[in-house]
Amino acid sequence: MAIQIRDATSRDLPHILEIERLSFPSPWTLASFKRELTLPFSRVIVAISEDYTPNRGATSPILGFLCRWLIADECHILNIAVHPDARRLGVGAMLMIEAIREAQAERAELVTLEVRRSNLAARQLYRKFGFEERRLKKNYYGPGEDAIIMELRFD
Repeated sequence: MAIQIRDATSRDLPHILEIERLSFPSPWTLASFKRELTLPFSRVIVAISEDYTPNRGATSPILGFLCRWLIADECHILNIAVHPDARRLGVGAMLMIEAIREAQAERAELVTLEVRRSNLAARQLYRKFGFEERRLKKNYYGPGEDAIIMELRFD
């Protein structure tokens, strides 16, 4: 399966929202994603494949997305999700590779993100890229849902 990464457009938002709703208990709103598409320091990218469509009746070639901010010397990944039917195919890794590559090209010193303490699969993926767990934010995602702050520093 050939996967490509490109910038998201407003036409992608219904498909991004579908993935968001399938992935998170408190999904971002349409307004949140629209805002990210307008901010000069924000970038939303999508992973697409014309030869793969998720099984749940989706009609979109969008398999996943990533939203990041690049401000001064830091890249902050705000949101990343992969359609449940496209997980474990390397889509999340490809999105992370693009964000890290861009951060290095723009001479960022580090990449940061928050991840649910309970999301062991995501934490494992981020560790594969060299992210280290730095701090804990208690109840960041709501009562009993802590976040772990992870960082990838470039030498």
